[in-house]
Amino acid sequence: MLTTLIFFPLLAAIAVLMSGENAKKIALIAAIIEFGLSVFMTLGFDPAAGTQYFQEFWWVPSLGIHYSVGLDGISLLLVLLTTFLVPIIVLSSFKHNNKNPGLFYALILSMQMALVGVFSAQDGFLFYIFWELALIPIYLICLMWGGNDRIRITLKFFIYTLFGSLLMLAALIWLWMKTPAPHSFDIQALYSLNLSATEQSWIFWAFFLAFAIKMPVFPFHTWQPDTYTDSPTPGTMLLSGIMLKMGVYGVLRWLLPIVPSGVHEWGNTAMILSVISVVYASGIALVQKDFKRLIAYSSIAHVGLISAGVFSLTMQGIQGGVIQMLSHGINVVGLFFIAEIILDRMKTRNLSELGGIRLVAPAFATYFIIILLASVALPLTNGFIGEFLLLNGVFQYSTWMAAVAGLTIILGAVYMLTAYQKISLGVTNHHTEKFVDLSQSEKWVLIPLVVMIFWIGLYPGYFMGLAEPSIKTLRDVIHSSHGISLLSH
Repeated sequence: MLTTLIFFPLLAAIAVLMSGENAKKIALIAAIIEFGLSVFMTLGFDPAAGTQYFQEFWWVPSLGIHYSVGLDGISLLLVLLTTFLVPIIVLSSFKHNNKNPGLFYALILSMQMALVGVFSAQDGFLFYIFWELALIPIYLICLMWGGNDRIRITLKFFIYTLFGSLLMLAALIWLWMKTPAPHSFDIQALYSLNLSATEQSWIFWAFFLAFAIKMPVFPFHTWQPDTYTDSPTPGTMLLSGIMLKMGVYGVLRWLLPIVPSGVHEWGNTAMILSVISVVYASGIALVQKDFKRLIAYSSIAHVGLISAGVFSLTMQGIQGGVIQMLSHGINVVGLFFIAEIILDRMKTRNLSELGGIRLVAPAFATYFIIILLASVALPLTNGFIGEFLLLNGVFQYSTWMAAVAGLTIILGAVYMLTAYQKISLGVTNHHTEKFVDLSQSEKWVLIPLVVMIFWIGLYPGYFMGLAEPSIKTLRDVIHSSHGISLLSH
């Protein structure tokens, strides 16, 4: 069933590529079927039973490479996030007549295939293959449908991510060489390695740089604001809503359990960089005039806090990181769609040229404020529980780091509420007085996002319950296999 979930989008992409004018409809139907299949698998998932839907067979026996896939609670949540957001991303683009729509939607579905594969892989080489396959479609989407400066920006994005990918590949090959003959990329074999402190330090940095670029974490973030701003909105949604979670997931699945001594040695450095990301990106977001670029910097700040929570190695920090990945994906897709609506109506995202939209588009203003308040962690919304747990975890690690990271709550509220004030409040001008309220198709994009904002905010226990046993297992793997004591209050 999991193999079907992984490769069904690829088959759908081939069908979409040949479907001509019906491409967007077929893509949406395929994405909904994929989501339905993931929900069906979730209903049959037992959080306490460990990795499930496991399938394994030899792929390249001479090199110890398996096709090995399975889902635990952490993987399942990210697969659900992927399959939930892709239909919304496809539907959000219906109002635009993209050139070569068959290729456009086929690339989105191909990327979905690779993302589900990344979150399911139980073999290091297979993980790397899916990782690279996820990058190719988004390169093409940014390059073919991006803005005027798309060639330079996509090249920068390509160089950054290629550098990180090569480091990760080198680390995986080194680990493969350290496994007993016949060598293996199997995740459990890699978990069982007994590496020296020096080896673990080198592997830590190879993995961390690859994952930090993808998240991104300061100072490896400079590709992100331009790429997010210049990409077509569906591409930006894929990057921010799902793809950056690959980096955090890589830390949880591959970095922490394999090189715990390296984490013990260098984790504090990673924590400092993560906390710097929070304050640095929030400060830059404060002075942004372009609303889409403001959201891009806001995303860096949120992911910096997620990274800090994960590297705190506390139960609360890791739980918060997992649930916040889910919440951030929902919220940031909603915010970028709001930015797209504004650009579509007003032909500008400059905050100084907007104002008073609430007076002429009350439905738009209502959905906008709900998503915005979720992004600034208002209690009873999905953003609150994740940020609360993350700050709790960082506080257990370091009081002063928690104090600095906690600025994200204040600064986030300032720049987001200021943006809302400039966009929606006040009086209309000659631009905004003609702003048209939400269409029915736009509401169909926003309604599922708002439902999830309140579902996770009011009843987070269901989603946390799916992941909690896997998080405990992850903690036990690090602790029992390598003797490193973690905080586990």
